[in-house]
Amino acid sequence: MKTTGELLQKYERKDLESMLLNNFKVALKNPVFEQLVGKLKLSREELSKYTTVLEDCSKEYAHCLQCKNLLECKNEIEGHAYLPEVKNGKLRFGYKPCKFMLKYQKENEHLKYVYTLEEPSEIEMAKFSEIDLKDTTRLPIITYLTEFITSYRETKEGKGLYLHGSFGAGKTYLISATFHELAKDKVGSAILFWPEYLNELKASFGTSDFKEKMDKAKKAKLLLIDDIGAENTTSWSRDDVLCPILQHRMEERLPTFFTSNFTLEQLENHLAMSSSGYEVVKAKRIIERMKQLATPVELTSKNLRN
Repeated sequence: MKTTGELLQKYERKDLESMLLNNFKVALKNPVFEQLVGKLKLSREELSKYTTVLEDCSKEYAHCLQCKNLLECKNEIEGHAYLPEVKNGKLRFGYKPCKFMLKYQKENEHLKYVYTLEEPSEIEMAKFSEIDLKDTTRLPIITYLTEFITSYRETKEGKGLYLHGSFGAGKTYLISATFHELAKDKVGSAILFWPEYLNELKASFGTSDFKEKMDKAKKAKLLLIDDIGAENTTSWSRDDVLCPILQHRMEERLPTFFTSNFTLEQLENHLAMSSSGYEVVKAKRIIERMKQLATPVELTSKNLRN
């Protein structure tokens, strides 16, 4: 025979189960809630234990039903919804990416193959298909880059560009878009804003990170040294950093690109001036390596940053 305490526990449990079931039935009056739980292959009694959490899920689910793109996302985590699912007969909850997030991830999966250092978001997301073709001064360069993409896909080799010219003409964007196009073929590349790269390299001197940072520039399948000439020249940055990088890439025939506001002649003068004095021979040595790696081309265009 059951004790009085056991009988009370039994009735209290039944009362609780009844209350939970009633709350669940009330929640079912919300059509979105009903639609969400209707997909779950569990009894009402089991689902009623999670009514509050399921109601929270139904709010995010409702947002998804009305959403048209990622920019409209109203959920706590953009592009995701907190939703229930049944695993091994148990109800589990977790964040799931929506169809717009899945599409975004698929379209941008290649970005993981492009390493960028201190570049704006437009450079990190550059697309070859979005290059402006209206400015005819850029067409020869676009043609060169298009041919480079085709050739590289076939031979895994090619000569880069030393792209110099007016400020804000889109030099970095054009080359970055080229790298992103080849990233779709899982070609790894590095885009290094040269002044900041030197600062980071100097800060890591004497640590294990130093070699890793040097190798990033030396061994990348494709490399863009962005805005060379904007740095303060030192013997160390020229002879111990830039020279070994260019030498390695020359020996391994790794395509290398450069952008600068200087012509090669102006850059040679810039590289010759250091704290050690005016070192013409060492600067010429750098320029000769750059000529082996890249074809100099001038880009004069309107300032696209305005």
